[in-house]
Amino acid sequence: MSSNSVNRRPGQVSILASACLGGVECKYNGTSAGQAPSRADLAGVTLACPEELGGLGTPRSRAEIVGGDGYDVLDGKARVITCDGEDVTSQYIAGAYRTLEIARKAAVSVALLQEFSPSCGRRMISDGSFTRTRVGGVGVTTALLIRNGIDVVGRIQPLSASECSSGQLDVNSVNST
Repeated sequence: MSSNSVNRRPGQVSILASACLGGVECKYNGTSAGQAPSRADLAGVTLACPEELGGLGTPRSRAEIVGGDGYDVLDGKARVITCDGEDVTSQYIAGAYRTLEIARKAAVSVALLQEFSPSCGRRMISDGSFTRTRVGGVGVTTALLIRNGIDVVGRIQPLSASECSSGQLDVNSVNST
């Protein structure tokens, strides 16, 4: 599952969300961030997994940004490295650009992305030491979306059916831009 676009309800804002937040089992360890809302509840939400869009499989080795954050990766100043030492920078950049393309085609105005991810983190990412130490910074996809004028919201809880169907986000579970 790389991306999934669901029809919008009239007048509803188009949202891009990390697929794992929509219940898709695409996190590095083959799990999701929680139970999936129904397809009907996801109206107006386009799900995307930048890592899968960049060619990485699921499950995959855990990766972290080493030497900076997503902006630094895009600028060639930092790398994305797996816990096994493999450089997967090119896959993360490719996935970010594919996600941006999907967002543009869906006329997305806001992206709701998985916090702490080397792709999707909005306020916090791991520090590159593979000790799960969090530092301020953004993921690669987040950096690219922001540079292209798309608002990004960091999220640690899965999307709920009531939020999707009402079009309202639970402000207690998001970190705004």
